[in-house]
Amino acid sequence: MVGIACAGHWVVDHIKFIDHWPKQSELCNIKSELLSNGGAPFNIIVNLANLDVNIPTYGIGCIGNDVGGRYIKRLCKAKKININFLHTIKKGLTAYTDVMTLRPGGTRTMFHFRGVNRIFARRHIPIKKLQDKQVKLFYLGHLLLMDALEKHDAKYDIAAGRVLHDAQQAGMETVVDIATESANRYHKIVIPILPYIDHFVINELEAQKTSGHKIRDEQHKLSLEEIKHAALFLFKHGVKKNVVIHMPEGSYWLTKEKPHGVWCPSLAIPKHLFIAACGAGDAFCTGILVGLHEQWPQLKAQQLATACAAATISSPHNSDGIKSLQKTLKLIDEFGLRDKLRKF
Repeated sequence: MVGIACAGHWVVDHIKFIDHWPKQSELCNIKSELLSNGGAPFNIIVNLANLDVNIPTYGIGCIGNDVGGRYIKRLCKAKKININFLHTIKKGLTAYTDVMTLRPGGTRTMFHFRGVNRIFARRHIPIKKLQDKQVKLFYLGHLLLMDALEKHDAKYDIAAGRVLHDAQQAGMETVVDIATESANRYHKIVIPILPYIDHFVINELEAQKTSGHKIRDEQHKLSLEEIKHAALFLFKHGVKKNVVIHMPEGSYWLTKEKPHGVWCPSLAIPKHLFIAACGAGDAFCTGILVGLHEQWPQLKAQQLATACAAATISSPHNSDGIKSLQKTLKLIDEFGLRDKLRKF
């Protein structure tokens, strides 16, 4: 089996670099701005094209018949990305995000319009055609940003559960990422779908909100012990094969049948090269997807994921910082790891 289906919410990001964060009713200055691919599956499929890894990809989602939708089509055509399964909703609007990024520092705040991602549902996903193509991985992201997939399902609790179940039944391994949000919907939306996830790739805040384990304390200090407890919680509630939790400091990968996971530190990027954090999580997931698809050793996949994230944060664009596979992996030697590898 070969290929990666990238399904979920497709977004156009309006990235705006500001000089400070204003108080309510006050003004700040936009110093520069750019247009970028956005949304997890769109970012990932562009990242895979940039890596030039020769893995067939299939874009699946909904866009509007508008300026944003035309931008997505142009970019995918330029990158030779297959979007035959991307649905254009004639009377709908393409989702977009205003990404306000502080410069210097790269901290971002996002204002999101869901657009036609609200209606993205099982009927938009060609499971049978993907099965006929013998696609290996079915990626879905970001859950918590697609209203129709969060509706109640009589058999699978949540509509996304039915989608993931159908993908598994068609022979694909499922990979899922979720959004970081302030609302406490993780137990309602995420827990029911865990039994239909083969590989769960999330950040530490999402792991904390889903599992209830306090990965960071009030002083923002990270607990490696609680990271493992969170991963074990996710396995207990249904994840089938792998849990990968990433954060600025590094990533932790635990495989279900192994007693210990691997901690891979992030790269020691100099502060002056840290331009923008937007897209880093999707870049990390891109590396994990390549590793899963190519059946790489766990650590090799983590290192590629780490390098992809580093390439992204050193660029103002969500994906342009990622170059070929060889060039991206060279970042590991160029910057080195910020800490030691370890198992726990």
